[in-house]
Amino acid sequence: MNIFLYVLFGIIGGIFGGLGMGGGTLLIPLLTIFLNLDQKMCQGINLISFLVMALISILIHYKHGYIKLNGISYIIISGILFSILGAFLVNYLSTFVLRIIFGVFLIFLAVIEFLKILSKKN
Repeated sequence: MNIFLYVLFGIIGGIFGGLGMGGGTLLIPLLTIFLNLDQKMCQGINLISFLVMALISILIHYKHGYIKLNGISYIIISGILFSILGAFLVNYLSTFVLRIIFGVFLIFLAVIEFLKILSKKN
């Protein structure tokens, strides 16, 4: 049963990752809730799977002209620096704190999306 769930969650994460919506936003909760894996382990699994999915998605999106390279170096440099900082920081945080931070992040995203929908209706 676990293998089936890993495959299913990989499919779901891959589809949303390929759409550019962040497969990890779904993958991490799925792995922690349904497979009862540690938050730190789920984040590591997400990072490894993200690398492969992102490379393939980048090639396809670039081929179709959806990637513009102007100003991208600022995003890449700041992303690299803060991912290093985050990787060191995660070692000092408990799993409980990481779950709280991730939960607050998901709630924040949901509220923002809800407000966008409301503003479009008005």
